[in-house]
Amino acid sequence: MKFIDTHSHLYLPEFDNDREEVIQRAKDADIEYIMLPNIDSSTLLSLKAITKSHSDFFLPMIGLHPTSVNENFADELKIVENELLKGKYYAVGEIGIDFYWDKTYAAEQEAALRTQLDLALQFNLPVAIHTRDSFDFIAKIMEDYRNKNLRGVFHCFTGDVKQAKFIIALGFKLGIGGVLTFKNSKLDEVLQHIDIQHIVLETDAPFLSPVPFRGKRNESSFMLKTAEKMATIYQLPLDEIAQKTTFNAKQLFGI
Repeated sequence: MKFIDTHSHLYLPEFDNDREEVIQRAKDADIEYIMLPNIDSSTLLSLKAITKSHSDFFLPMIGLHPTSVNENFADELKIVENELLKGKYYAVGEIGIDFYWDKTYAAEQEAALRTQLDLALQFNLPVAIHTRDSFDFIAKIMEDYRNKNLRGVFHCFTGDVKQAKFIIALGFKLGIGGVLTFKNSKLDEVLQHIDIQHIVLETDAPFLSPVPFRGKRNESSFMLKTAEKMATIYQLPLDEIAQKTTFNAKQLFGI
């Protein structure tokens, strides 16, 4: 039984004091790989450092996170493009639109997203899309890419059945994490209408810990709680949840 955590920020300072222990706990919990979406140029060195130290375990992405988009976003995107030209990356991410924190740079966020979607097509890579308080806005953008063979995952999906089916129709996967275990998320009801072939598992560590760890720092070993909840929803044994979601992730990211 092997799992893939398709979205973790294990390179962040929250893990500086016990990163090796966190990695070992992940391996003990049958995590085969952890995928590392980037945030911006300030996180790139630490992402590359931990990837180098555990090259058989971490699979890096490169991208500019929407909350890091500001008036200098073009410089950041140059770094993303240069990394794609010279390095080995499994996806363009984490990219998207975030209207939860701030809408000051809405136009720049859209421009950054479109540029990075184009880069993904240019380099034939999937994307990891962040949609906090911005799903409808992103959906309109994605219509422009519907028939271009763009692929990827809508990270931290917490939407409704209609949104899920829109994502699937685009040829994308749903990234399901700890929110699935939250009492009032209603995500369990949504997944009853979604075939498991459209799902990959993730943590978004150090954020969004599943129950019973909610409020604590998240880590990849906690993903088992999400998988167990999924096993209940789909009425499948845990090892089959592992097999199916791992297959989906490997197929999507070319692992």
